[in-house]
Amino acid sequence: MSTHLSVPKTYKLFVGGAFPRSESGRVYEVTTPKGGFLANAAQASRKDARDAVVAARAAVSGWAGATAYNRGQVLYRVAEVLEGRRAQFEEEIAAQQGVSGAVARAQVDEAIDLWVWYAGWADKFAQVAGNANPVAGPYFNISVPEPTGVVAVVAPQQSALLGLVATVAPALVAGNTVVVVASEAHPLSAITLGEVLATSDLPKGVVNVLTGSPAEIAPWLASHDDVNALDLTGAGELEWIDLEIAAAQTLKRVLRPLAGADAVAPSLSRITALTETKTVWHPKSLL
Repeated sequence: MSTHLSVPKTYKLFVGGAFPRSESGRVYEVTTPKGGFLANAAQASRKDARDAVVAARAAVSGWAGATAYNRGQVLYRVAEVLEGRRAQFEEEIAAQQGVSGAVARAQVDEAIDLWVWYAGWADKFAQVAGNANPVAGPYFNISVPEPTGVVAVVAPQQSALLGLVATVAPALVAGNTVVVVASEAHPLSAITLGEVLATSDLPKGVVNVLTGSPAEIAPWLASHDDVNALDLTGAGELEWIDLEIAAAQTLKRVLRPLAGADAVAPSLSRITALTETKTVWHPKSLL
């Protein structure tokens, strides 16, 4: 008879490429739909959110300055590591959401496919979103998309992994860095994704994952002066209009909440919504 004592895992935050505990010391229990204990997860505080924004800001220049091809290759690598960890994701999704193994496998398949879909746009979306503008005079006038900067995301709350991928991946494609508030009820896959990112080629601070209460964390991110855009895709159950008003005080771009299939559907507009357009004038050669 085995005397081995199982040791429940405490899932920490993912900030700046490391896995710190919440500075508040708080944790909360993650349970199955029937109330069974699964694990403890860190309950992020305002200070944790500020630390995540600092890490994301420090990573902007390196990630935005990388070539589009390089960003695409890094994102493909993340998909490879995701594939290698799929068994853990399937187990976590089945336990958190109370679904069958087949349903969990389908969600992981869809999440990996979606990540690859966005990775493929990394060196292509600029050709679609940018253009050469007709002007009168001996000039070239060219518009090109550039990353907005630090993007704060409220991930879909009913999805453990797919909703997370659907909101984080498009922000990364354009060269933005991300602070994401994961699903409060299903946070385990978010931190496991952090482990995937930490062991891939993604530079530290490019993605930062906070777990806990979106109602507590999101207002601080919405009003933070150093956050450039706010994705409220998963904020449908929050007072999201208040978040949008707070974001307006610092002139943030805002993506409003989406529900159901729309929240996780692949879309080029999710990439371009998190970019700014730079227009360049250049004289034509007189030779």
